[in-house]
Amino acid sequence: MEEREDRGGGGGGGGGYHRAAKRLRTEEEAGGEELEDGEQDSAGEEAARSGVTESRSRRIRGTKDGVEDSHCIPPSAVVHVRGLCDAVVEADLVEALDKFGNICYVMMMPFKRQALVEYDSVDSAERCVSCGAREAICVAEQQAFFNFSTSQRITRPTNVDDPTSGNKVLLLSIQNPLYPITTDVLYTVCNPIVNVQRIVIFKRNGIQAMVEFESVEDAQKAKLALNGADIYAGCCTLKIEYARPNRLNVVRNDNSSWDYTKPFLLQRERGKGRQRQAILGEHPSNGYGSHCPLLPLPGNCRYRRSSEEVQDMISYPLLLPKTSHSYSSSSSFLGHGASSSVAMVSGLHPAKMNCSCIFNLFCLYGNVEKVKFMKSVAGTALVEMGDEYAVDRAVTHLNSIKVFDKKLNVCVSKQQAVIPSQVFELADGSSSYQDFSLSRNNRFSSAQSSRNIIQPPSAVLHFYNAPPTLSQHQLHKLCTEHNVPAFTKFKVFDAKSASSKTLSGLLEFDSKTDAVEALTVLNHHQIRIPNSSNPFTLKLCFSTSSHL
Repeated sequence: MEEREDRGGGGGGGGGYHRAAKRLRTEEEAGGEELEDGEQDSAGEEAARSGVTESRSRRIRGTKDGVEDSHCIPPSAVVHVRGLCDAVVEADLVEALDKFGNICYVMMMPFKRQALVEYDSVDSAERCVSCGAREAICVAEQQAFFNFSTSQRITRPTNVDDPTSGNKVLLLSIQNPLYPITTDVLYTVCNPIVNVQRIVIFKRNGIQAMVEFESVEDAQKAKLALNGADIYAGCCTLKIEYARPNRLNVVRNDNSSWDYTKPFLLQRERGKGRQRQAILGEHPSNGYGSHCPLLPLPGNCRYRRSSEEVQDMISYPLLLPKTSHSYSSSSSFLGHGASSSVAMVSGLHPAKMNCSCIFNLFCLYGNVEKVKFMKSVAGTALVEMGDEYAVDRAVTHLNSIKVFDKKLNVCVSKQQAVIPSQVFELADGSSSYQDFSLSRNNRFSSAQSSRNIIQPPSAVLHFYNAPPTLSQHQLHKLCTEHNVPAFTKFKVFDAKSASSKTLSGLLEFDSKTDAVEALTVLNHHQIRIPNSSNPFTLKLCFSTSSHL
């Protein structure tokens, strides 16, 4: 038996917004079963035990049905909602909770299955929390749980003095972006709701985009319908807020920006016929894993405009994935807004980071081809990955994390490949350049890719492929010998059979930073045991569990 991510199709549910694919099973559903190599355990019901500051600050007195004591926290106009189903969008929350009072703002936390809902008064929030304590309140046909937030107001990026104001420009943050996000994709997601005017995509802090609509009312409709939804099944989840600027400036139409009111900016061939649908059918394959369909808005969805209302601005050619054989042809299509398969990472510790450490960390988000430290810029390296999508995932999850008391800055490089020039010796005596293209530790080959679950850094590591005799003491000793933080909790999964040749389990650390440092050094460490001709390669990855 194996505990796996559930990537199935839409869940149950009648009316309302389309229920997207389930993301992860709960540990209770999985029965604590052991994971296949390369998989991570599912955190499942993270709503009651998430790592957000708000949840940690609570003193909860739980009851058997999971309802919290609302008197543990002073009343606030902001309500913390837990226990949401996987595919709840903002409109579902508003529909279920606006009977208690006027809702000013909603912040979705989809992967935690939580949300913050801000009312215009504390009285409205009190009615919501009190009613939730007395009787079941269902959001999208599933019971949710309510408590006051420790915040008096939800922070938003714009118009801080007027909590009820909006903007016709929305800021979209794409969480867990396994597949490419382009203007084509965002247009087909947003335009069936209301007319899209302009789109600008940027990748400074992960994958984000600004989408401009004709009016504030149109932006509100789009935010209601799409906030918390998945673009593709189980990934590319939208977190939507109002942006600061009230108009976008687009100078050219390409993969990263588009002005749909100015067709003369077009700089690529139009596709033949009317290929654009409400939502693209399948994701553009990058050779990693099985295909996951894009989740469509059903024809009877109350948030979607009728087909007569949707304006056909332009039909697009098919997206072309970058491969080593097709890059030259696809690069002309990608044009000015092209991504790169090379990431630049700065802020590296000069004595503790080397090519292998970078590989150990970046290989969780895609195949790593080459790593080269730059001689002219201390603490900076170039990382060539399997494709630009892997770089996008690395930027999303690794930018701004701390490793050895240094904050990493990870961004897309202008370089299209890593050239092994000016090779020199690092502080630890290793080479400043290393080629990993043939490494068996790359995890995104066609044979293994379906086992990978893309996870952001967390305080819990999943270990696997360890010797069956490995003990907690031996792992502690390994941490001490390599001068990395030791774990505080240790859990071993039951062997799938009596003849199981490897061991897997979980390691919990005091902090996310400690876990990152341990993974950076110990991932792929070779462990030899007596009477064994070949060593075991210890493999680590971030777990979906928030704690053990």
